[in-house]
Amino acid sequence: MVGAIQEPGLLVLVGVTHTDTRAEAAKLAAKLWGLRILHGEKSCSDVSAPLLVISQFTLYGDARKGRRPTWQAAAPGPVAEPLVEAVVAELRGLGAHVETGVFGADMRVSLVNDGPITLVLDV
Repeated sequence: MVGAIQEPGLLVLVGVTHTDTRAEAAKLAAKLWGLRILHGEKSCSDVSAPLLVISQFTLYGDARKGRRPTWQAAAPGPVAEPLVEAVVAELRGLGAHVETGVFGADMRVSLVNDGPITLVLDV
């Protein structure tokens, strides 16, 4: 096991596209840290909830044509990895406890969802 959180927090799947920037990484981190979606309309910053941040290029998958998705909209590793690391660094700079996966690894991710909420944040 590489990264895990045991107490209530957020599982964050981060997808990076070709035009994303460090400024957007910082904006995403601030949004994640302050988003009021935990029990009692609290944010991670309100209750010091941890975040598990995992790079996920497949978020940019496009399966509109044919039977095989394409990931052309996903940034390549040398572009994406520093931006995912920037999100993590920004969160830690805000005071967050952040766990991570391994960039580009084949991972098994388990989630116990406490409530019916999954969001797509596009900053």
